[in-house]
Amino acid sequence: MSNLSSNLSLPYILPSQAQKHVTHNEALHRLDRLVQLSVQAIGATTPPAAPENGEIHALGNNATDAWAGQDGKLASFADGAWDFLTPQDGWRAWNLGDDTLNVYSSGAWLPVVPPLQNLDGLGVGTTSDAANKFAVASDAALFTHAGTDHRLVVNKAGAMDTASILLQSDWSGRAEIGLTGDDDLHFRVSPDNSAWTSALILRSDDGVTDATCLRSGRIDIGNDSVGYIATPGSGGMLAITSVHPSFPQAGFSGLYTYDTGPSLMLVELAAGPDIENLNASPLTGTTGTDSKVSISVGTGEIQIENRHNASLFFSYTFLNTY
Repeated sequence: MSNLSSNLSLPYILPSQAQKHVTHNEALHRLDRLVQLSVQAIGATTPPAAPENGEIHALGNNATDAWAGQDGKLASFADGAWDFLTPQDGWRAWNLGDDTLNVYSSGAWLPVVPPLQNLDGLGVGTTSDAANKFAVASDAALFTHAGTDHRLVVNKAGAMDTASILLQSDWSGRAEIGLTGDDDLHFRVSPDNSAWTSALILRSDDGVTDATCLRSGRIDIGNDSVGYIATPGSGGMLAITSVHPSFPQAGFSGLYTYDTGPSLMLVELAAGPDIENLNASPLTGTTGTDSKVSISVGTGEIQIENRHNASLFFSYTFLNTY
């Protein structure tokens, strides 16, 4: 029979042993160190200059001075000397240095709760995987502020990539909102997760809104200058309005049908007295009548000339065009 216990190496009192209290006290001393084990630090290599009685350190590699040659052991200070114990798999210790609970396994002290940084994955109510490193199964999810604002950020690597929110039915995509292949905001729908239609697009460079049969936006034009608006299709209808707080806007507004394809044509349906239709004549900035606004068509574009003697901006909407 061994003179030491199997797990904590506590010394047994032997038959007819003299000074049994020495052996008994040694066992108590070891229990006092290991039960409810707390260590000053994990990975320590240099003994403190003035250790306190009862303090314990979990040693790292290349320990020095009084700890030399004791790598990986528990160094316990008592009665003016260091004592060393070899930890066993499954021993637990509270690290006073960072307030973490650790377990000894395969030669290393590991946190029972791993640091919640750079995780391989996190599943809440479900299992994460390589593609979905953060997965949640829940009736609802809440993201709220920590005092004032709250912003949810979805970032992509480059303009040709995708940053979006995908809405699925039975794991098959039906709607998507985001930057899908460019930097414009797309609202897309699909009947089968295969064929996708962008029902609404908000252009990032100028805020122009594109929808099926619809596009709206604004254009700023200086005096004696021409603004060019690309048409979403080769034909359709156009409503245009000058927006200015200092004078009536109706006189510089109109409703037209247009053809900007092979046969250039601009037909006036209704217009104010201060906007003139020059059909397919190229505009230069001084082509139309002074103090008026002129409008014409070119290949794939609407041209607007401002000769009102002040900068203007125009709102426009294309209808019934593909």
